[in-house]
Amino acid sequence: MLHDRILCEVDTDAGERRSTGGIVIPATAAMGATRLSWSKVVAVGPHARAVEVGDRVLFEPQDKAEVEVHGELYVVMRERDVHAVAADRLADEATGLYL
Repeated sequence: MLHDRILCEVDTDAGERRSTGGIVIPATAAMGATRLSWSKVVAVGPHARAVEVGDRVLFEPQDKAEVEVHGELYVVMRERDVHAVAADRLADEATGLYL
């Protein structure tokens, strides 16, 4: 990866989801607001400062570039497009979630 780019796995379970009452909501259901997605980071560029490989990041998937590598789908984005980072490496110090 170059500069501050991040390569993330595409979450294949992001389609159907359940409401708190147990109702299945299909992936084609229209949402009133933009839905953000969590994804696992698999590669980072040398200038990414707050994200490391293995972290989970929250981002808006609509306008991100998708790429297929060896049959697997990935999303390429800039570090500034990340809304939050969930990192296990910070479990002893803080919550590990930065907004």
